[in-house]
Amino acid sequence: MNYLCPSILAADFWELGREIELVEKAGAPYLHIDVMDGMFVPSISFGMPVLASIKKYTGLFMDVHMMVEQPQRYIEELIRLGADGVTIHAEACDCIPETLTKIRQSGAKCGIAVNPETPVSAVMPYIAMVDMVLVMTVRPGFGGQKYIPECMDKIKWLRGVVDENYPDVKIEIDGGVTLENLEENLDAGANVIVAGSAIFHGDITANVKEFLRRM
Repeated sequence: MNYLCPSILAADFWELGREIELVEKAGAPYLHIDVMDGMFVPSISFGMPVLASIKKYTGLFMDVHMMVEQPQRYIEELIRLGADGVTIHAEACDCIPETLTKIRQSGAKCGIAVNPETPVSAVMPYIAMVDMVLVMTVRPGFGGQKYIPECMDKIKWLRGVVDENYPDVKIEIDGGVTLENLEENLDAGANVIVAGSAIFHGDITANVKEFLRRM
């Protein structure tokens, strides 16, 4: 099964509540929330207060992507405030197993992410511990970037590993996904599709429905 995960990083923050409502009514099951700290990536995005506010008004699965150094510091609070899934980066700390265990014990789904320059094999020591692997298909930290084609080989390799050994693990992609490259990413093996600009720029309802139709 494939899942659409609109990323609010591309939303109009003045209209954030209304735009999330449009996404939900159009049928998207997930909402992607990028938490950035200005250190792991250059940008600073949003954190706990925004997550808590959104959670009050939507039933969407809150897919929290932590682009944060030493993410273990924030796990319990994020989950308490509404994160349904928390993904941390393989590059972000030296206590990955302990942090994944903390996510699981706190009651959320857990994921591990890799940047474009990181070999996807870097997730292998942790793959039995996670519900999802996130392959970044742009360099993290900024919305609106173009998809890096070389990342598709990572998706294909990972799909082979998952199908053979970890069939319940989802493969998420994030960055530069459009209706034009959606099909080849699905064919490569991705089944959780993060889309930002392609959803929130233009007619949000129509964009969500068209993505879902093609998935």
